[in-house]
Amino acid sequence: MSVNAAVRKPFDPRDPLGIDDLLSPEDLAVRNTMRQWAADRVLPHIAEWYERGELPVISELTRELGAIGALGMSLTGYGCAGASAVQYGLACLELEAADSGIRSLVSVQGSLAMYAIHRFGSEEQRQRWLPGMAAGEIIGCFGLTEPDHGSDPAGMRTFAKRDGTDWVLTGRKMWITNGSVAGVAVVWAQTDAGIRGFVVPTDSPGFSAPEITHKWSLRASVTSELIFDEVRLPADAVLPEAEGLRGPLSCLSHARYGIVWGSLGAARTSFESALDYARTREQFGRPIGGFQLTQAKLADMAVELHKGLLLAHHLGLRMDAGSLRPEQVSFGKLNNVREAIEICRTARTILGANGISLEYPVMRHATNLESVLTYEGTVEMHQLVLGKALTGLDAFR
Repeated sequence: MSVNAAVRKPFDPRDPLGIDDLLSPEDLAVRNTMRQWAADRVLPHIAEWYERGELPVISELTRELGAIGALGMSLTGYGCAGASAVQYGLACLELEAADSGIRSLVSVQGSLAMYAIHRFGSEEQRQRWLPGMAAGEIIGCFGLTEPDHGSDPAGMRTFAKRDGTDWVLTGRKMWITNGSVAGVAVVWAQTDAGIRGFVVPTDSPGFSAPEITHKWSLRASVTSELIFDEVRLPADAVLPEAEGLRGPLSCLSHARYGIVWGSLGAARTSFESALDYARTREQFGRPIGGFQLTQAKLADMAVELHKGLLLAHHLGLRMDAGSLRPEQVSFGKLNNVREAIEICRTARTILGANGISLEYPVMRHATNLESVLTYEGTVEMHQLVLGKALTGLDAFR
């Protein structure tokens, strides 16, 4: 027997390419911690939360996530874990394997609100907010999208005007994760000097955050409108290092990176559900996994899922090396979310009528990914980002 044959591992249907071999012991420890937490605290309840359209224990879950280092985990200092980009990606994967709403909670907290304060805030702002946010004692939200301005944030109408040394903030933001439970909001607004970011305590007079209901996607997630009715802020509420769209777009790029991994968590759960079902569900006297068409579906799903994981890992290594470009994040978000939702839809066909039941996770993941497909940049916007990078020609305007 050759040396290569002696060390060759058995084929693993859940890791057909041996991607786990690319992960360090520390990577695997982070992944296993997040997987176990999700199994203990989310999976027993998520179908009920989704059906009811609420996340009733969000404050409790946020504190638990803080305790295991999941909030702002790729940031350093201020109580943050200082994890690698690959480890943060693995955490997003495991959280979204439970539900996209849970990963969204973590992404908005860490990659948007905390990242904005950490990257663009003053030392006083960091000291005031980040330790409590890292511990999950303070929930944050990120206000960029408006009712009439989603893909074109430059057209935002929320405005902050000077009044002496203060700022007075007026306007609305829409589709804001964590909005009605947040203690602090990072809000982007037009000013006479261009777009600026503001750190807004949510107990400020004139601030309100009515929750958005009647959603058929991300139902186990808090989604709100933010309303600013002449909210008065002190001069030091401004993020001093962020001017123009560079600030919010860099935050979005960081959050999109988490989605590159997270979306594959939803896909993995749906694929594994379909695989298990195909092995046990019998029609015409034998398991449906023995039929050619079912095997073709499973093979195609496995190929796209694990190609996406290789892409996510590659982008994570580039982020850890400091060489990841925004266009490459768009590449990952475009491919992985698009393939993830197709995997969920294909898995649903294997489960047949059972695929629409909340007794199985597939339809829940598929409907959640309809939101993930849109937020943090639609398919069309990421196609245009790549189109501009490839041709050197701007098709946005």
